[in-house]
Amino acid sequence: MSVTAAELGLTAGTWNIDPAHSEVTFTIRHLMSKVRGSFTAFSGSVEIAEDVLASTATAEIEITSIDTRNADRDAHVRSADILDVENHPTMKFVTKGVRSEGGKNLLDGELTIRGVSRPITLDVEFNGVGEDPWGGTRAGFTATGSLSRKEYGIEFNVPLSGDKALLGDKVDISLEIQAVRA
Repeated sequence: MSVTAAELGLTAGTWNIDPAHSEVTFTIRHLMSKVRGSFTAFSGSVEIAEDVLASTATAEIEITSIDTRNADRDAHVRSADILDVENHPTMKFVTKGVRSEGGKNLLDGELTIRGVSRPITLDVEFNGVGEDPWGGTRAGFTATGSLSRKEYGIEFNVPLSGDKALLGDKVDISLEIQAVRA
């Protein structure tokens, strides 16, 4: 079932991600708990179509901006062992389709990490649209999903006793996005 941009209070066209009011975060199992982190430098845009299901989004994340609240760990994640920032300084996301299924809005796309492109689906929630104090119009979105780091060639791990390992394979992703109408 299609929904028009006007039905959501959106204007069709380009909406630029505002990094000062957005977050790109992740969670991964480390030992017996989970470690959370974020990327603080990113950019992107959402192209809202009249038929919202025809909308697209693109994003680029600077890997050097990783912040897990531990400088040594961040340096290791940037190294060739894990994200290899020297050879692959950015992650990129490009939409391949938007669909509504089972009451959820799903954003199908392609995520490129370390030069490896893989399909990913994000569950997207539209949080509304409104005027900001600076005369702009903003829209809010929440997106969540997960990926297997091994599918991107990120194999680094340290075996622990038994069948345990230092790091889990699954990485949960959470995006809180404010986009400003261009």
